[in-house]
Amino acid sequence: MDSPVLAIDQGTSGTKALVVCPERGVIGSGAAEVRPHYLPGGLVEVDPAALLSSVLDAGRQALAEAGEAVAGVGLANQGETVLAWDPATGRPLTDAIVWQDRRAAPLCAEMAAYGDELRRLTGLPLDPYFAAPKMAWIRRFLTREGVVTTSDVWLIHQLTGAFATDASTAGRTQLLDLDKAAWSPRALDLFGLGTERLPRVVDAAGPVGTTTAFGAEIPLTGLLVDQQAALLAQRVTAPSTAKCTYGTGAFLLAQTGTEPRRSANGLVSCVAWRLAGETSYCLDGQVYTVASAVRWLADLGVISGARDIDPVGSAVPDSEGVTFVPALAGLAAPWWRGDLRGSVTGLGLDTTPGHLVRALCEGIAAQVAEVAAAAAADLGTPLSVLRVDGGLTRSSLLMQTQADLLQLPVEVSELPDATALGVSAVTRLGLNPSLSLGEAVVRGKPSTVYEPAIGPDQAAERLGAFRAEVAALLDRTPAPS
Repeated sequence: MDSPVLAIDQGTSGTKALVVCPERGVIGSGAAEVRPHYLPGGLVEVDPAALLSSVLDAGRQALAEAGEAVAGVGLANQGETVLAWDPATGRPLTDAIVWQDRRAAPLCAEMAAYGDELRRLTGLPLDPYFAAPKMAWIRRFLTREGVVTTSDVWLIHQLTGAFATDASTAGRTQLLDLDKAAWSPRALDLFGLGTERLPRVVDAAGPVGTTTAFGAEIPLTGLLVDQQAALLAQRVTAPSTAKCTYGTGAFLLAQTGTEPRRSANGLVSCVAWRLAGETSYCLDGQVYTVASAVRWLADLGVISGARDIDPVGSAVPDSEGVTFVPALAGLAAPWWRGDLRGSVTGLGLDTTPGHLVRALCEGIAAQVAEVAAAAAADLGTPLSVLRVDGGLTRSSLLMQTQADLLQLPVEVSELPDATALGVSAVTRLGLNPSLSLGEAVVRGKPSTVYEPAIGPDQAAERLGAFRAEVAALLDRTPAPS
């Protein structure tokens, strides 16, 4: 019988850890909250020490609940969050700048002439969402000392002393040559980072180092960026299938195989994973504010939290003409207008919290539907199903709304922690390379399947209202020159 592994998902608002046994499934779990600081002007920061302590706390909780030793540990990370740190001591030199942060927008505007070249080279549009603009901003305005990397590199160094990142995370920087899955000297030079010391780019599965942070010495054998880990856990290998994770944001990915496919419809082309030296690729579309938009409603006192979505939203039959474009941190794919602000229209004296909640669900689902349509256009084939995971999949109202607007079945993962399950698979592969990818992934069935409850005409009408509001936002806010 294979030994269990410890899989850690270090996310934006917290860290989840699972002890996963291939025969018995999840035998231990732990969680620790992380609270980013949302500052004026679109700034989002987090204390690096909070990231590390959340990893240690969640991992130790999961091991204590499992009550048995693990053969290896794997780490998933939030991707585009960056910081500067001293490689000699491991001491952070800056706070971590979170992926949602927009402070590098002026730097991107300066580099606009290189946007097409960077997209061809790296698969990514020039946008402060990605790591390289934030890294360049840190070098220009905060410090020239130490190294500047994505947060996973610092965490790996804290745990093992290694200086490494995996290919999927490196692909989120805008510094990786997409075709070669290696650092691009040209991209580094364009961002003024040509002299930087960079981590080695490793496969998702394989020995990286060992850690004693959780007690006995354990090898670190699995690394993946969060959304690609969820893609793997959801077994998305066919072009007609996609997955979407509903967390702080929503992230829809579709597998494209061993050849990168540049999007013609506003999506990101990126590395899914690299295993045994072979790179797999995917298309990726992002919605910046999902759970963070729910938290915003809660902070305003409209609801008390995500658990209120269904009871409050179900108190009314529809949104009564209220349309919510939840671009609270800008619009990502396929528009790439991070400068836009959200809007709520159609309000009246009879508007209730239920109408606002329903409008938010429709706004989230409509953005995901737009990303799904772009993915289908790039793939040249319609999607047949959307597999979903993440905390907000517990909302039947949101998931039913998603099925309605997509006009597709929506399959909810049995466990919401797909990211941790995905990284557990590559951790097992790192321990036992003779396993196939299919053998390494813990099998599960959907907990629920939502079928469309409205017809295509009504779905088109609702999507049309959302698109009209987005068009109005775009008209009111000219693109930065």
